[in-house]
Amino acid sequence: MTSRLAIELEKDPSVPFRASQTHIHHTWARTFHSRPELYIRPQSLQEIQKVVILARRLRRRVVTVGCGHSPSDITCTSAWMVNLDDYKEVLKVDTEKKTLLVQAGIRLHELNSKAKEHGLTMRSLGSIDHQSIAGAIATATHGSSLYHGLLSQSVRCLTIVLSNGQAIKCSKGKNEELFRAALVSLGALGIIAEVEFEMIDHTDIEWVQTIVPIASVYEEWDRNLWTQNEYTRVWWMPYMKRAIVWRAEKTKKPPRSPEHNWYGGSVGYHTYHMLLWAAQYIPCLLPSIEWFVFGMQYGFKNGSTISAVEELRTGLLMNCLYSQFVNEWALPLHKGPEALVRLTAWIHGDQATSGIPFSPKNVWVHSPIEVRVSDTSSASPRPYLDNTVSDGPTLYLNATLYRPYEQDPPCLLRYYQAFEWLMREMGGRPHWAKNFTSGVNHESLASMYGNDLQDYLRVRNDVDPEGMFVGEWHRRTILPPKSEFPILALEEKEVVRRPCRSGGTDWVGEQARWWDGGIGMSSERSESEESFDLMAGAEAETSILLESLREDIDDEEVEELQGRFHGNATEGFLGTRVFDKM
Repeated sequence: MTSRLAIELEKDPSVPFRASQTHIHHTWARTFHSRPELYIRPQSLQEIQKVVILARRLRRRVVTVGCGHSPSDITCTSAWMVNLDDYKEVLKVDTEKKTLLVQAGIRLHELNSKAKEHGLTMRSLGSIDHQSIAGAIATATHGSSLYHGLLSQSVRCLTIVLSNGQAIKCSKGKNEELFRAALVSLGALGIIAEVEFEMIDHTDIEWVQTIVPIASVYEEWDRNLWTQNEYTRVWWMPYMKRAIVWRAEKTKKPPRSPEHNWYGGSVGYHTYHMLLWAAQYIPCLLPSIEWFVFGMQYGFKNGSTISAVEELRTGLLMNCLYSQFVNEWALPLHKGPEALVRLTAWIHGDQATSGIPFSPKNVWVHSPIEVRVSDTSSASPRPYLDNTVSDGPTLYLNATLYRPYEQDPPCLLRYYQAFEWLMREMGGRPHWAKNFTSGVNHESLASMYGNDLQDYLRVRNDVDPEGMFVGEWHRRTILPPKSEFPILALEEKEVVRRPCRSGGTDWVGEQARWWDGGIGMSSERSESEESFDLMAGAEAETSILLESLREDIDDEEVEELQGRFHGNATEGFLGTRVFDKM
């Protein structure tokens, strides 16, 4: 492989190929780990195109990754991994249209920082802003507001590099089918290279969060719970039978920090972490932990309130705390009360009221359950894989399970089986970037998406017929079974999944047709000797290929390399502090 790659690189050394063979990838939550054959960090569109052309010649799959925030194995590969962190410039600012044209590797916090210089900001954000703009739109990232939809709704046009190495621009009026597929691409179409994103005027928000009884949330659900303020989200605490309601509105008031809480910093962070760890061995402690932790943080009495005034770009964010599994589904907003009543009943052991055919006995879950909303009913064009409701507002329910000190919780499988069963029965669709069970597959998704899934797959197969951007996650989730849709020439399959010594799962894959030598799968096109003429004009620079690690690398060396992990983890006094607010 190394000699073959060297030969290809010699054909045109003018366009850099910045690759390393020593990178170990992991998700932000360290749920999955993999070791790509090459870890590539291009700095120009020409370099991205070169990666794709070389991958096609050398018969390799390509995976694009940002911060790896998704806790699933969607970003895992043993083939070629492309990270766009060095491809993050603002190319054009149009203050009249309030748009920024940016390279797709720019992180959301960098985008907002650059936009602020021109008096602009993003209109909505999820819980964090560490994702790249490409990754955020590719997985249907959303905030929590009935006045806004998916982040991809703000995309005016984008440029994507397809498996033939060509960079194609698409928008509502140009290559619209490709645009609808690329807006929620799941990384299976190509490499998104540029994005034109629509902003709003820079502004501050005043936010107020209040602890209330669950009954009051039900009472306000169809009144003004979701419409009284521009931004609203709820954290549902099932054991306390309370909720934290967070509301925010644009304001011109002077900035104001929230009232200081000595427990809300590192003391509370590490206390909660240790209590969650103790509950791994005594799960019935979790109701008491919920009462103590959230009482100390938000108050023990109903009506306890915390508020602040800060920039929109920071005020919408929250701390994700620890390594975690996340299972989130979207369903019609009006079904929310029934869904929460039934899920809460199941968590409290009342299987009859819940109607969920999985026993809740000895199942103790983490909290809170996050409740958010959006409205994409006016979106045009809609992404093929938009998981929201098309004719009304959408509710998102998020069942998070923490992994204290990177240990999987004992309730994981049964809780998620029960949660998904209820979500499917209520007409829900899964969030693409989260964890879900084997029940989410082509058959179930076909019933949820109908022709939209088929149209997405048709476009995907047209632009990537050999499966350069297809992996095991795509095969078991969105692609038809192999009996109906045979293995693609460059598709990567999973061959080993084993526990990682430091926590999580080691994932090992291989190109799907390596097992038979790729007989009959090579094409003249993939082995062609076409030049890199399309890359002319790039700065001349010698290609960079770092030396490989030894094949017999031992566990201690792997541990040393983990310091290079790509993500946002930082070590705290008593454990890994995985996220600060910014």
